[in-house]
Amino acid sequence: MKTYHSKPAEIERKWYIVDAEDLILGRIATKIATVLRGKHKAIFSPHLDTGDFVVVVNAEKVRLTGKKEQQKTYFRHTGYPGGEIFTKVAQVRAQHPERIIEHAVKGMLPRGPLGRRQFRKLKVYAGPDHPHEAQHPEPLNA
Repeated sequence: MKTYHSKPAEIERKWYIVDAEDLILGRIATKIATVLRGKHKAIFSPHLDTGDFVVVVNAEKVRLTGKKEQQKTYFRHTGYPGGEIFTKVAQVRAQHPERIIEHAVKGMLPRGPLGRRQFRKLKVYAGPDHPHEAQHPEPLNA
């Protein structure tokens, strides 16, 4: 018996919606990354983008456990000597709350072109409104 390999044309994509209000960041990020990769499907192949679209609303109300709100920092570098920039979670939440979820999910996806293609299927919104009603997203069991 041969192993079945799904073809890109055979993949059916669904839309899911997640209300992040009062959900813990890491736990919801793992569920989202699993759906974006397509690991919840029987036709999963690690070399294909078999995942579905995920819309996250109320990203500004996601919870972090412990003292992470004050202590956790995001690091980036400008490329110049001494160009380290550290940003606290509270500061990111005040300016761009959707980036907290995006950063957590992106770290759980593969690096390279496949991971970037999967990450593009994530739509995160700070408030309760989103422009994807026409796709009829189903609630994701979180």
